[in-house]
Amino acid sequence: MVKTTESESRNLLMRLREAMAGDDAGQARLDKITQLIADSMQSEVCSVYLFRDDETLELCATQGLNVESVHQTRMRIGEGLVGRVARYGKVINTPDAPNAKGFRYMPETGEERFSSFLGVPIQRLGEMLGVLVVQSKEGREFSSDAVYALEVVAMVIAEMTELGAFVGEGAALSPLHQQPVLLRGTIAQEGAVEGHVWLHEPRVVVTNPIADDPHRELERLHEAVEELRVGVDKMLEVTQTGDKEQLQVLEAYRMFANSKGWMRRMEEDIGRGLSAEAAVEKEQSQARARMGQVQDAYLRERLSDLDDLSNRLLRILTGQGSETGAELPEDPVLIARNIGPGELLEYGRNLRGIVLEEGSVGSHAAIIARALAIPLVVHTKRITTEALNGDHIMVDGEQGVVHLRPDDTVVSAFRDKIAMQAKAQERYASIRDKQALTRDGRRVHLLMNAGLMADLPSLENSGAEGVGLFRTELQFLVRNQMPKRSELVALYQRVLDAAGGKRVVFRTLDIGSDKVLPYMKPTDEPNPALGWRAIRVGLDKPGVMRMQLQALIRAANGRPLTVMFPFVAQFEEFRDAKAEVEKTLERERRLGHALPEKLEVGAMLETPSLAFAPQKFFDEVEFLSIGGNDLKQFFFAADRENERVRKRYDTLNVSYLSFIAQIVERCEKSGTPLSFCGEDAGRPIEAVCLAAMGLRVLSMRPASVGPVKSLLMRVDLNDIRKIITDARHRGEQTVRPAVMQYLREL
Repeated sequence: MVKTTESESRNLLMRLREAMAGDDAGQARLDKITQLIADSMQSEVCSVYLFRDDETLELCATQGLNVESVHQTRMRIGEGLVGRVARYGKVINTPDAPNAKGFRYMPETGEERFSSFLGVPIQRLGEMLGVLVVQSKEGREFSSDAVYALEVVAMVIAEMTELGAFVGEGAALSPLHQQPVLLRGTIAQEGAVEGHVWLHEPRVVVTNPIADDPHRELERLHEAVEELRVGVDKMLEVTQTGDKEQLQVLEAYRMFANSKGWMRRMEEDIGRGLSAEAAVEKEQSQARARMGQVQDAYLRERLSDLDDLSNRLLRILTGQGSETGAELPEDPVLIARNIGPGELLEYGRNLRGIVLEEGSVGSHAAIIARALAIPLVVHTKRITTEALNGDHIMVDGEQGVVHLRPDDTVVSAFRDKIAMQAKAQERYASIRDKQALTRDGRRVHLLMNAGLMADLPSLENSGAEGVGLFRTELQFLVRNQMPKRSELVALYQRVLDAAGGKRVVFRTLDIGSDKVLPYMKPTDEPNPALGWRAIRVGLDKPGVMRMQLQALIRAANGRPLTVMFPFVAQFEEFRDAKAEVEKTLERERRLGHALPEKLEVGAMLETPSLAFAPQKFFDEVEFLSIGGNDLKQFFFAADRENERVRKRYDTLNVSYLSFIAQIVERCEKSGTPLSFCGEDAGRPIEAVCLAAMGLRVLSMRPASVGPVKSLLMRVDLNDIRKIITDARHRGEQTVRPAVMQYLREL
């Protein structure tokens, strides 16, 4: 059996560097690499397969197979042993390839019946680029040293591919970061924008993957790790009195920074010929690969911590900090793996759009993006590895599509779409001051949702009649510690001042589920959407609720005040919360503070249980607002964060609309004012159907007021109601097709 020692591994890398240093074109350079790998590993065959598209691998270079098959042999991901390496990102090492699971014989390559097969993924930071394969006639399992040597070489090939070392003819050898790319994600905030890429965390580029002097590389690694450890210790000192969650993250950083196993693996990588930077990135790539396979949320977070720590170490080694010298473009579209609400607020309204590789529709970033009316697409795989600062980008928030470096045809069509939207906005501006009056004479009141002071100018510009929902939790989410009561008083005062006498509905702190405060101990609940959140937190932590109620009363300073409690599931919860309001009012009266001229206390109906509360509840509550986002997910038992199920259920489902009609009927009988708040209120077709069900107050994002008003003014709600009733009698599941047909005929 042939053994590959550490020195042989290093010799292979040195020969590889010589091959890279020549003036050969990309194809010739790749051919030379396969020759030297086959020679070094004493194998008859060495082949490099690279992706030509997301699903197809192409044979791009070979030593030992039919040269005519290069760029002609292709296979789908998962097909054959090579395709299985690509699909699962794992090494396949077998002495009996023809009998291995998934084997596929490829006669077009002219290959003989090779027994031994060793395939390793060519990947960089979790992104699969291709597969590196060696084969031999002798039935042998390659040694662990041989496997390691090939993995190291595969990593260097990945780095050099990133740097454009193998550019040639054909799709698989086309230059990276230059071709048009279409990426699909999930819509988190609607809108269509054009701009240029701004990377939140510029990618570190490793230009010297192979070590000149292993001893010097070890010294550099030790110096950088020591600097990293000192930096983490300093951050811990500063954070000792800060929030617990940040402290836990930094403790995890310190644990990894002092990990002997992490250090030993990087030292071994350097001993086998990698530079310090490449050794760090190799460990980072493996952590990212494991991250994609781990289901446990805690372990994923820890692997994410290690990934972040590796980035810090790479920046120390390369000197490539977050400040790259690049200037923020005039039309920036922010690209990031993920981003916190505080960081996003620092960019503010300067951003044209946001595209995240991770994130979620209910994340803090999504809440801020909606508040700032910035189009946002999340779950956009590969965006951080595909995009470069300054790249031309078009974000379609209506379709959840991102066009990176688009061609002229796409640019032309996209600009036409933006122009049409601009014309529509002009039309909406012309009806801004008109009432939303339907053709059958029904008045629908359109309100706006807000959560930041920056939202309030939209109250006048959009034509909204008031603020149907002011999310008070945003001021808690963007801080690293609990805001002071005086700060909240000042904020709420400015909100009421800016509203100019129009009604503002303040929703008390709605935290938990997908909105966890940075300084709040995580509960690690198995199903947080159904867990300890919103009013449940407020009643269990009454001190926070009282502090917020005091701030609201003092901010009103004698003016009318409207307060709404979120996620009320039963009458008792509302009664307990209302009792806290009464206690706070009495305390403020004794302290001599001015009490509100009028105080309305309502609740959000977000759970089906509240729709069936005793009549006494409907008699006592002063107003109700249907929280459509949560109510819909609980009605259909479909998690709105889960892409597999959330799109299966339509708001215009007959059962759901019938349920809405029941709520409307109960409120009409008791004379309880009712509104609908949620994403569906801002979608014109859904909005007219909700109005047809009897809802006369809809609250939405400011940009939706114009489109919703425009459609309401064109329809007859009696017609819409009849369409819904007829669809119910026919046993149809959704009324959408019938309503769309009616609207087309208008």
